[in-house]
Amino acid sequence: MRELVAGAWFQVAVMRRNRHYWLEILTNPLLAVVFIAIVRDAGRPDLLGHAVLAPALMGVWRMALGVSGETIESDRFFGVLEPALTTGGSYATATVGRIAAVTLISLIAFAESWLVAWALFGVVVPIPHPIAFTLAVLTTAIAATGTSVLMATVFTAARSARTFQNSLSYPFYVLGGVIVPVSLLPEWVQPITRIVFLSWSSDLLRASLQPVPVDDLWLRAAVIVGLGVAGFLGGSWLMHRVFARLKRLGTVKYA
Repeated sequence: MRELVAGAWFQVAVMRRNRHYWLEILTNPLLAVVFIAIVRDAGRPDLLGHAVLAPALMGVWRMALGVSGETIESDRFFGVLEPALTTGGSYATATVGRIAAVTLISLIAFAESWLVAWALFGVVVPIPHPIAFTLAVLTTAIAATGTSVLMATVFTAARSARTFQNSLSYPFYVLGGVIVPVSLLPEWVQPITRIVFLSWSSDLLRASLQPVPVDDLWLRAAVIVGLGVAGFLGGSWLMHRVFARLKRLGTVKYA
């Protein structure tokens, strides 16, 4: 637990000194303006909840790709990974703490979206089911953390992490139902979306904004957590294999 907390505080300190890490949070209000304006101009006030949720989920995913995904790779680039692996502590545990800190910070995107709707458009999007909404946000954070552990390890093993980052953004917006619900996608695509935690998170969040009762709340939340745990376990196993390979080949840090 000490290493987990230390990793989280270290990441917060790093982000305080590097404004680049806050780029996704700073640009999220602009996306919220675009989505809300489109819905209002189309005369669809019933879709305001969708317009507010979309940029928030996009912000969480962009932070997972852009910041959490580069956690290990950035340490490797700056020559931190090699001494970190030789210390007595668990680098993997500290990395999870760092990724968890990034995920918690990314949840600011939800507050930003609601604030933009109120401050710039005079719209207050109600949350009829606050318990379901809170549960959906928390489980989304857990799933994003677990998935980020897997991505961080894959990016370290890959020859070019930037290539993967650029290719995993917009496809997952579609597969995750962030902008358009997965029920409106072609039938042959819908089974694929079920293994993407964002599809479950977006559905549950949208359901919490509807006046009708939320169906299968705990089951849907459990699926989101389960996908996050699967990503975490897969990432932890892969991290061990990648670090062992880097040590064996002598390529822990760049020449």
